[in-house]
Amino acid sequence: MLSAESAAVVRATLPAVAGALDEITTRFYATMFRDRPELLDGMFNRGNQASGAQRQALAGSIAGFATALLADPDARPDALLDRIAHKHAAVGVTDDQYTIVHKYLFGAIAEVLGDAVTPEVAAAWDEVYWLMAGALIGREARLYRDAGVEPGEVWRPWTVVERREETPDVVSFLLRPADGAPAPRARAGQYVSVRVRMPDGMRQLRQYSLSCAPDGEVSALLHDQVRAGDELMLSAPFGDIFLDEPADAGTPVVLVSAGIGCTPMAGVLAHLAGIGSARPVLVLHADRSPAEHALRAETRALVERLPDARATFWYERPGSEEPDARAGLMDLDGIELPADATVFLCGPLPFMREVRGALLRAGVPAPRIRYEVFGPDLWLPAPTA
Repeated sequence: MLSAESAAVVRATLPAVAGALDEITTRFYATMFRDRPELLDGMFNRGNQASGAQRQALAGSIAGFATALLADPDARPDALLDRIAHKHAAVGVTDDQYTIVHKYLFGAIAEVLGDAVTPEVAAAWDEVYWLMAGALIGREARLYRDAGVEPGEVWRPWTVVERREETPDVVSFLLRPADGAPAPRARAGQYVSVRVRMPDGMRQLRQYSLSCAPDGEVSALLHDQVRAGDELMLSAPFGDIFLDEPADAGTPVVLVSAGIGCTPMAGVLAHLAGIGSARPVLVLHADRSPAEHALRAETRALVERLPDARATFWYERPGSEEPDARAGLMDLDGIELPADATVFLCGPLPFMREVRGALLRAGVPAPRIRYEVFGPDLWLPAPTA
């Protein structure tokens, strides 16, 4: 709960802080990595730092959390916090690291805003930070406990049993625990982090659905170099967007994806087929062509195994492999969406924004639309006053 005194100060200063967050987070990361370069070794993704994605995600989360507190000081934005906590647990964040972040973040705030950061302003934003950090620490502790691992000790060696060429630029790997112990429990739709050592000796990581595909520095190395018999370091499974059985057992499922966003959907389909589910399932996927549609054959086979499932595909360049597919980009006009469905959405951010808007216009309630973003989540509440 945000105190009334701090709420008044945060409300008055949020426009200035939100307007400076890009510069604040830029200085924050630069200074922290200068003093603590070990954090770039296996904790932060260099690609996300170079692109600014991590910086934008941090700024959005701070502004979003502060805005939510002002809207309802007695509540916390659970969806935002849960998503961040799962991302943190998947890379092994521990509670002591929040103290490190606090030091450099508030140092950057003081540098950028200067004399505007009075003791009262610093105390109010300090309260916001520790409310957010405390909520995340508690959530992450529960995630570690539920995963059966010590806080931060999420890594485990896995052996590559098989490498599968899904498309010319997508591969998947069949893995087994290298220690011979049972694989951890994972919910359909969750992801793991993969950590690899780069040619320069630095360890880098990236999240992948439990059906994986390449995208970025880590992925390029996996795609080009990893073969059967190699060993990879994987985290325990995490992710706040998953099929909730049995809570959702009676509701229809709509799986909407584009490009490599099909991978968590394949995991959901495999789970439903494995338990013999009779739930109505609608699969909607857009891609460049059938040849570039990863897991296309597996998706068709899984749909055929389910008694009440159907699929519609869109291709920018249709092919004979899918004669009934629609041409062009995904268009939900004419698509009959089952009532009371839970919708899972994954793909490029512009695609997800467009489709989410179409789903809302079609009458799907916002809480029933769940989305997954690989890497930093840039689909966060915009800074507002």
